[in-house]
Amino acid sequence: MAFDFKKYHVRAMNASSEEEKAEINKELKEFYEQLPEDQKAAFNEELQSFLIKEMANIKSVYDGVKAGENEN
Repeated sequence: MAFDFKKYHVRAMNASSEEEKAEINKELKEFYEQLPEDQKAAFNEELQSFLIKEMANIKSVYDGVKAGENEN
């Protein structure tokens, strides 16, 4: 099963307040709690994989910005 973490991530990135981000996180947590036990492990594995990929993307952008700053 593939979970759509991107929709939560994009909504959280575009949230207008910390309260809105907290509500989005609450939605994701409630979604997880409603999953059958046999799907929770897959959810956790896919979430970890998604977060690792997103962190790698952020690091790549950061490194590119830093390299551009060093050229000036």
